[in-house]
Amino acid sequence: MITIIDYDTGNTRNVKNALDFLGVPNQLSADPSEILTADGLILPGVGAFKKAMDSLNERGLVPVIQQAADAGIPILGICLGMQILFDKSYEFGESNGLGLIAGEVVPIPENLGVKVPHMGWDQNQSQQTDALGDGFDGQFSYFVHSYYVQTAAENIVSTVDYGVQIPSIVRKDNVIGFQFHPEKSGEVGLNGLAKFKEMVENADYSRN
Repeated sequence: MITIIDYDTGNTRNVKNALDFLGVPNQLSADPSEILTADGLILPGVGAFKKAMDSLNERGLVPVIQQAADAGIPILGICLGMQILFDKSYEFGESNGLGLIAGEVVPIPENLGVKVPHMGWDQNQSQQTDALGDGFDGQFSYFVHSYYVQTAAENIVSTVDYGVQIPSIVRKDNVIGFQFHPEKSGEVGLNGLAKFKEMVENADYSRN
């Protein structure tokens, strides 16, 4: 069972609909016990970094998600859900994230001759071989964001060129992030969710 973490972020229902379409067993939940016993977790997100973290803190879910990551449970963050996997963001002031991947979330520069927010379809360029990312190389997916992640190259699976190289897929062990919306990216996005399902099915982890 894949659990979609429910914390009022806006696109949880769309993610659930995509998993339902694929026939992937899933549930929406903010229950710590259901999160910690899930086979895999999806952390969606639309909106501002600080508000998302405030919502997770109010529900007492920050240490729960961190415990799940430490146990090796596969976690997929989507859009804002990807950004809060990192250490901190400077959106509306400095805010701490989950700290599951080292890095910071910074604004897309406004002096690059591109529109901010980055909104619409963009082409993914693979930066390293990865089972989750290989299907996106050269393919287009759908983005809506004004901030992007800065992290070590070893964590970056693919990027898009938007005047600056924006990580579109990141990964550190069992923690993965899609900056784009797979649920809005047609067949390519659905294939990404299907590959995450395969990763969950093949996961080797232990719960303490």
